[in-house]
Amino acid sequence: MRNVDYIIVGDGYAGLFFAHRLIKNNKSFVLFSEGRKSASQISAGIINPVVLKKFTTFWKAQEQIDFLKNTLEEIASYTGKNYLVDQSIHRIFHDENEQKLWLKKSGNEDLSGFLNPNFESLNGVKNDFLSGKVNQSARLNVSGFFAGLFGFLEKNDHLVREKFDYEHLKPSESSYKDFGFKNIIFCEGMGVKENPYFSEIAVNPNKGHHIKVRLSEKTPDVTIKKKHFLFPTDNGLHFYGGTYDREQLHHHIDESAVNQLVNGLSEFYPHDFEVKEVHFGFRPTVKDRRPIMGRHENFENLYVFNGLGARGILNGSYFANDLYRFIEDNIPLHEEVALNRFK
Repeated sequence: MRNVDYIIVGDGYAGLFFAHRLIKNNKSFVLFSEGRKSASQISAGIINPVVLKKFTTFWKAQEQIDFLKNTLEEIASYTGKNYLVDQSIHRIFHDENEQKLWLKKSGNEDLSGFLNPNFESLNGVKNDFLSGKVNQSARLNVSGFFAGLFGFLEKNDHLVREKFDYEHLKPSESSYKDFGFKNIIFCEGMGVKENPYFSEIAVNPNKGHHIKVRLSEKTPDVTIKKKHFLFPTDNGLHFYGGTYDREQLHHHIDESAVNQLVNGLSEFYPHDFEVKEVHFGFRPTVKDRRPIMGRHENFENLYVFNGLGARGILNGSYFANDLYRFIEDNIPLHEEVALNRFK
């Protein structure tokens, strides 16, 4: 039997950022990956401290931005690459009222570090009312991040490429198949609904589509936001997305979502483009838009880390550390993210 400090079940942002905490603290572990692309792996990778519909920010935005940058530097120390892409978000304004609201809110203490008061004109797209730059915004090289970390995990014998089978888990004996463990962290996204230990947690699926397009005319090397996000990818295509849908939850492409994206891009990109790829995934979301994490009520060696939603990168990086300190140092979790807050 192989004894480890931790078993991680799940290979999205929650699982990988928690794995980083274990690497940093020299803990032994294995991570179970089914091999199917999670919602995290097809995400846009946007790192954004601002809610761009209302020009507001969110709980612990600055702390999460700072923590993520430090975390990505730590990851670069053993993968050999920093996966932060320093391309700011530029929000195209719909009208003068949005310009005025942006300027007004840029003077607020909690937003002054994020909303740049100097508007810019973007070449190659329609932006009659100019655009506002989100300071400290960026994005993650998503494919590079997952490839780099999976490569490191595999090289160091941390990766188990198989579906986790709950029937073989014996919490009272701290064993799973040929593994003995101290703790298991379930980071399964919407897969948690199949988990007999945490199936009742309050996460709900939010289906998101994005398209990869080939543009006929160049756009600036920034992330452009109007209805959705547009930015260049490594293979000469552009990412555009993503949608949000809590109703159409079937496991195939929704053509209405594709049409929504095509129409949304056409509104501000006045040139020809060709849709080359369509992708979708299911974000695990929570009604208060904060993660769910904590210890099982009956088994002290079982934990859950879920509900990262559309801010998976920021939430995953920051709260993986909180969960680690809760387990190892008995530092209480914030009530706002605790597993039992909906009881």
